[in-house]
Amino acid sequence: MATEAFSVATAPLLGTVEVPGSKSVSNRALVCAALAHGASRLHGLADGDDTNRMLAGLRQLGAVVEDATAKGHFTAVRGPIDLQSTAAVTVDAGLAGTTSRFLTAVAALRRGPTTVTGEPGLRARPMGELHRILRELGFAVSAEREGHLPVIVQSKDVLSIARHGETARELRVGGGVSSQFVSAVMMIAPLIGGIRLRLAGPVVSRGYLDMTAEVMRAFGADVEVREDEVIVAKGSYAATDYVVDADWSSASYPFAAAAIIGGEVTVPRLRRNGTQPEENFTEVLIAMGCSVRVTDSAVMVSRAPDSALRGVDVDMSSMSDLVPTLASIAACATSASRIRGVGFIRAKESDRLGDLAREMTACGCRVYVEPDGLRIEPAALRPAVLDTHDDHRLAMSLALLGLRQQGVEVNNPAVVSKSWPAYWQSMRSGLSLS
Repeated sequence: MATEAFSVATAPLLGTVEVPGSKSVSNRALVCAALAHGASRLHGLADGDDTNRMLAGLRQLGAVVEDATAKGHFTAVRGPIDLQSTAAVTVDAGLAGTTSRFLTAVAALRRGPTTVTGEPGLRARPMGELHRILRELGFAVSAEREGHLPVIVQSKDVLSIARHGETARELRVGGGVSSQFVSAVMMIAPLIGGIRLRLAGPVVSRGYLDMTAEVMRAFGADVEVREDEVIVAKGSYAATDYVVDADWSSASYPFAAAAIIGGEVTVPRLRRNGTQPEENFTEVLIAMGCSVRVTDSAVMVSRAPDSALRGVDVDMSSMSDLVPTLASIAACATSASRIRGVGFIRAKESDRLGDLAREMTACGCRVYVEPDGLRIEPAALRPAVLDTHDDHRLAMSLALLGLRQQGVEVNNPAVVSKSWPAYWQSMRSGLSLS
């Protein structure tokens, strides 16, 4: 089996790493463009498997997509999808959870039946709350195994009812529901007469609702996110030119390298004060002993080699995708760390608590799984070949331990193609890592 490894860094790092566009923003912009009237130009789209699955799925649903990168570094999307088509369609989302959830909602708008499916790992992930909400809105939803893919969705009379003036419907969404379910419904809401979603308790990663709202507004939707509700007005989307920001989640890996080894790493094109919750990871890095500088065109993270890398006690519920990144940094700190508020990440691409702890333990880390997170105590690392459990974030974060300990390798390194296909090349060339 193929493996990848970084060699131990023998000096402070200094370099610049280009990261891809945000796949979270990319997928939202693609949905809005496919539902909009006219041709949109999307600049800086993410280039990973998740985005490619979204592009393929939207094409299958009837959107016209042209990759015009060679002509001007943008992707053209012409909509709207023909929602009156009665053709049966099957969409395969692979392992892309966000893509599958968003496309389930979009496909539900069609008069014809759409089957949304994926690979075994995705079919094991929970979809029940989204299916429940769609049924309550009047869509036909039929699953082989309740609450999971594959699922068949169809509009029935939802769109015709909306066209005849029905006012926005009000639904209650239970606490602990994934923000992806809420975002999926938000994006189709203008076309079904609007909606008011009452949020009963905290929504997991609710910062992504602000991201969804910002993208929707860029395409002409009227949407408001409040503390305990989301209100989307009846309306339509208009084609636009949209620029996707660089991805803060991807930036966490070169920033982590600077934290672990010392030195200064620059990531261009990151936007502060945007809607990616992961930009708050810089506050965690500062608490651990790093320094952060921000300019109009880049963000720099540094740590003086003689400055201690401290452990932290932090709630990561708003940026849970970065738990593996933080865990790898914490394993190299001088004091213990606790990561809280992320019990729900057991149902991601992998069990991001149990699987992560198991692999880190294999290379000498002391990692303890708690009900809502992890406790990590400093310990001497040792060589090991680590399993990535088909999870891109485990691959990218576990590999960082190789900067401290020779012989730490990861299996199935190609899994990074889900979000950052050029990860290994970009990290090596940007930071001169062998």
